[in-house]
Amino acid sequence: MSLSKLNKRVETDLSYLNFGGPDWVTPTEHPEGHVYDVVIIGGGQSGLGLAFGLLRERVSNILVLDENEEGLEGPWETYARMITLRTPKHLSSIDLGIPSLTFRSWWEAQFDAEGWEQIDKIPKGDWMNYLKWYRQTLRIPVQNKVKLTKIEPIQKGLHRLHIKGDGTSSNTLLTRKVILATGIQGGGEWHVPSMITDNLPKDLYAHTSESIDINRLKGKTIGILGGGASAYDNANYALLNGVQEAHVFVRREKLQRINPIRQMEVSGMIEHFPALSDEEKYAGIAHFLQHNQPPTNDTYTRAFSQPGFHLHLGSPWLNVEDDGSKAVVTTPKGTHYFDFLFISTGLLTEPKLRPELKLLEKHIARWSDKYSAPENIASPILDAHPYLSSGYSFISRTKEGEDLLHGVYAYNYSALISCGLTASALSGMRYGIPKIVSAITDELFLDDKDQKLQDFFDYKVEEFIGDIPTAEKDSSKVG
Repeated sequence: MSLSKLNKRVETDLSYLNFGGPDWVTPTEHPEGHVYDVVIIGGGQSGLGLAFGLLRERVSNILVLDENEEGLEGPWETYARMITLRTPKHLSSIDLGIPSLTFRSWWEAQFDAEGWEQIDKIPKGDWMNYLKWYRQTLRIPVQNKVKLTKIEPIQKGLHRLHIKGDGTSSNTLLTRKVILATGIQGGGEWHVPSMITDNLPKDLYAHTSESIDINRLKGKTIGILGGGASAYDNANYALLNGVQEAHVFVRREKLQRINPIRQMEVSGMIEHFPALSDEEKYAGIAHFLQHNQPPTNDTYTRAFSQPGFHLHLGSPWLNVEDDGSKAVVTTPKGTHYFDFLFISTGLLTEPKLRPELKLLEKHIARWSDKYSAPENIASPILDAHPYLSSGYSFISRTKEGEDLLHGVYAYNYSALISCGLTASALSGMRYGIPKIVSAITDELFLDDKDQKLQDFFDYKVEEFIGDIPTAEKDSSKVG
């Protein structure tokens, strides 16, 4: 099958579902101009899947905003430096149950079924190309090079979004609902330990989420802090691009071998995690975060096959200094000198770290407001996560904030404790997107329920048009 034939198959499949039927949402009028029903912040895989989910439910007055240029949404062409995705290739995600929209259908349309059997994991570049096709095929309304700077509540259920960027001629737009589909860092910020930021100039280090000029590091020696999968991805990337040596430093004495996501994908833990109690959710995510996602076996093997790769176990960084030209790293096992440091230490989740939430964050309930964890697993990092509803909406910690937060949703990594991996991993999106779409459409309906009910009670359109033939009025047929 060719890609053009697949496009026709998608069109046919969607027509069987009456995709594109008339909207049911009552339009909102405002003196400032057009009011969107939903604006999605983030045009990566989550934002695209959410948009399709809403369109399927006949909510088409929507807009997706992304701060990046078209084709650079999400991490795949920037800081995701792996060769393949880590997710098993057979798991479906943003296709939302439409076989012709799966990555496999897109792949086989170009490389046939035999080609599918030959690949072990999804190549990163092909995944990005699939997302581009998905967006184009479904005609998802995305506006690129537009950054959200602030959410300003106007009244209950109406928000003024402050925006900037080359992709817009306006500074604001209005929406009833806003979804932050802003990825892994969208609930806070990437974290670099103060030991590094306080002691080194910025030209000696970068977090692995940042753009890194790899050309200036050719022939150099780098140190990588972190033992998760991203550390090995970055080591491979650096060595393949001319770095002479890449040293990965891991705090643990033994390599992490267990990937809890694989268990969650087959046990029901992803799709049914939101049904757990607060106690069970907190304990589950505390356990999950104790196991950094290990590198895939092929990534690890690839790293060790390169002569410039070095692994240091049981080597937390005790001190970092600048000697004038190099970063000096001290561990329990010795001192090392590096031309540059890659910091692969993850992120912090905390609403107050997000500029767009500065008018709202003081009202947003955190887990520390709702649950006190046992001392043996209690963590300020977990406690700072927002406490979300089962439909991914922010919950207010104050009475004053209830109307202000009405209609604001977080479909990003900050939903980890409240909703598990349904918004935090590709393998969870097939379960999470229908949940949040259902929550949003319910809220849109309930916001207008008085008018909806009145329209229902006032409905007088006669559907039955039959009449009794005047020439044959048979009393045995008509009483």
